Amino acid sequence: MSVVYDLLTSAETSYNMDKNEVFEILVSQTKEVLPGLEHHTFSRGDRLVDLGANSIDRAEIMMLCLELLQRSIPLHILAKHSTLGELANAIAEH
Repeated sequence: MSVVYDLLTSAETSYNMDKNEVFEILVSQTKEVLPGLEHHTFSRGDRLVDLGANSIDRAEIMMLCLELLQRSIPLHILAKHSTLGELANAIAEH
């Protein structure tokens, strides 16, 4: 959780975060929800479903990220993106 805190406190506001920072938050929240992945090396091409996240896990990861980033993006918009990189881009752009 300290990585998330450092990223959030280092940004001017949550709305100025870049795609890499959002990606790191997605990774940290994925590890939180799926603790078996703590040693996995994440890439922007990883898909949550391929990492073992079921639909409830994926929704929880998205909600945790959006809450941390103080964003409100409908989940149906995020559902169009399948990789962590695509999700990070979509969140950063909204």
